[in-house]
Amino acid sequence: MPAESPSAATGSVLAHRLVEVATSLRTHGLRVGTSEVADAGAVIQALGMDDRELLREGLASAFLRRAGQRDVFDQVFDIYFPAAVGARSGTPDARLDEASSPREAADVVRDMLMDALARGDKAELDRLAATALDQLGVVRPDDPEAGWSAAQALEQLAPQTAIVGALERARAMGADGDGQDDEGERGGGSGAAGQGQGAGSGGGATQRREQLTDRIERDEMRGRVAAFRRRVETEARRRNAEVRGSQRISRYAVQDALEKRDFLGPGGGELVAMRATIDPLARKLAARLTARQRQQSRGSIDIRKTLRRSMSTGGVPVDPAYARRRPHRPDLVLLCDVSGSVAGFSGFTMTLMQAISAQFNKIRVFAFVSTTDEITDLVKAARLEDDVISAVVRTRKVFGWGASSSYGQSLDSFVSTHLGAIGPRSTVLILGDARSNYGLPRLSALRQIRDQARHVAWLNPEPVASWGTGDSLALDYARVVDMHECRNIDQLRAFVSRMSV
Repeated sequence: MPAESPSAATGSVLAHRLVEVATSLRTHGLRVGTSEVADAGAVIQALGMDDRELLREGLASAFLRRAGQRDVFDQVFDIYFPAAVGARSGTPDARLDEASSPREAADVVRDMLMDALARGDKAELDRLAATALDQLGVVRPDDPEAGWSAAQALEQLAPQTAIVGALERARAMGADGDGQDDEGERGGGSGAAGQGQGAGSGGGATQRREQLTDRIERDEMRGRVAAFRRRVETEARRRNAEVRGSQRISRYAVQDALEKRDFLGPGGGELVAMRATIDPLARKLAARLTARQRQQSRGSIDIRKTLRRSMSTGGVPVDPAYARRRPHRPDLVLLCDVSGSVAGFSGFTMTLMQAISAQFNKIRVFAFVSTTDEITDLVKAARLEDDVISAVVRTRKVFGWGASSSYGQSLDSFVSTHLGAIGPRSTVLILGDARSNYGLPRLSALRQIRDQARHVAWLNPEPVASWGTGDSLALDYARVVDMHECRNIDQLRAFVSRMSV
């Protein structure tokens, strides 16, 4: 049997690699089939393997079909098509050899990071990401198979604390005329640095007012720090894939697309990104609901008018007449659990409903933990970046008999105090996980709400498999009103697009 040629062997390896990439993408919710794999093979044949970034763009065009999937693809691509193998080579900084503790090493790396951020040196930032991981991210120094932790490295390095110093150095470089300007740096002073000027400058220094360019530069530097954090995470995935296997790392270390991440799981940075996603989503859904309402407003065919109109065409109903229906815009009433466990979910949903409120005659919002209070004014006045939940907890009476959630007491409180907000045209949405800390469900109060409203729906951010476990009353409440699993932005979009108004 003749030996397989080197080119055939390479092609077989690449084909297997593309199948692994497709499998990983499907694991994280992307729809990738055999046709996409075939397209990716054609891309490699056309572009070759010489330019890694060109290959990345080509494979992305072959595998991706929707916006919002690129971040997942980039993480998977960096695992299966790594930039290098093993530790990065290069001469380490002499100061790192002198560091006697991780804290001193972090100070040295942070100082180098300020310089790289100020210059916008991407190659140096790549090198520093690897250095930070080697110096601060080793899980167990005595066990090289234990791998590396990007979270551990970033926690010790705290790159966000380098922003002020980087801005000061960028300003100094601009004043001397020797700074690099490859990412849009400007030589003007920074607002963050200016805030500390009075304390850090000499007695004769004058403190100037912050200018618009200062804010722009500060935001740009924050963006560079965020990009550096992603570099560290990418480096950690690459190194861990070498010791633990690409399949395992691609399954457990790649973050799902933002629209598929659970509302109850993300940290602070992801919450901000999710909230920013809500606004364009809301505009799109509002336009969709408006179009649907326009189509439905035609009503059914008016037989009498159609027959009269057909007399001019020999009895053929060429131009049917429709019985126009009066546009129906219902009232919207939101009941939101603002306890710590689901506050983020309620905040997103309130923002969404605020954005599509034009589809409703009026909207009223109520919040509860163990008692219910109206927060309509806060929601309507809030901007996208405002923390509505914190304002609600500070200024409204949402705690009655304790700081823990009590759905039964909250429903009773709403019925006894605010039931008049619900009318025969009202659509009621209840937002919460139905975990009542083993309190009574008070199903009679929920039935009163259901009987008085036109429609009631409950959005639960927990998976269906968790309903009824522990202190969850979800299955009890689901027997009274329609309850929908709403764990992420994708499911929220699906619910609102199905919502009958």
